[in-house]
Amino acid sequence: MDLGLKDRVYVVTGGSRGLGNASARQLVADGAKVVITGRDEKTVADAAAGLGPDAVGLAVDNADPEGAGRLIAAARAHFGRFDGVLISVGGPAPGFVADTTDAQWQSAFESVFLGAVRLARTAAAELSDGGVIGFVLSGSVHEPIAGLTISNGLRPGLAGFAKSLSDELGPRGIRVVGVLPSRIDTDRVRELDALSGDPEAARAANESRIPLRRYGTPEEFGKVAAFLLSPAASYLTGVMVPVDGGSRHGF
Repeated sequence: MDLGLKDRVYVVTGGSRGLGNASARQLVADGAKVVITGRDEKTVADAAAGLGPDAVGLAVDNADPEGAGRLIAAARAHFGRFDGVLISVGGPAPGFVADTTDAQWQSAFESVFLGAVRLARTAAAELSDGGVIGFVLSGSVHEPIAGLTISNGLRPGLAGFAKSLSDELGPRGIRVVGVLPSRIDTDRVRELDALSGDPEAARAANESRIPLRRYGTPEEFGKVAAFLLSPAASYLTGVMVPVDGGSRHGF
């Protein structure tokens, strides 16, 4: 299926590893060009090199107020246009309510929440009809995940912001979508399993609760994200799409 991605240009934050990288890789495979970000300059440069000539890497922290403008300018400078953004940020520190500090909440708010809002707001001002803003959020939007208190607090708020934004931008032909991963086999999820002290047992227990009985692959997630960003999904907006192997209880 031709998704209509050829020569379209996207910014993908958190694109040096994990789900952001998988999404960027699929976009490039389908003909798009990407500007990816990461906090470490060498890591993001290596990731961009691995994606080939249709990718450029910039070391940008989502919490940087100037970062959003730099990324969109880079897309236009390197590739001549800007068609959309996929806002993916690393998960905040794990912990239960009693374990999390004000400093952890503040840091996560600046990066996970406010940084995403700022980037979406900046992108909205620069996009035209056919543009798209995507958010990589979490299954915690619908069901809290034990041990991820900060994420449970911030991700649903971003989903609400995305829905509000979709209502405002719809008349301009700009779409806003969200992707809700659950147990995808990334470094982040393996780190969470390891917190139990027995990662193999934790994984087996988690897989037993997934109807498909396995973790998803980053490639499977990337294909969904690429589709949602593509012109092939031109009538999808204001939606949060679970990529969770059927884990969500309810419709």
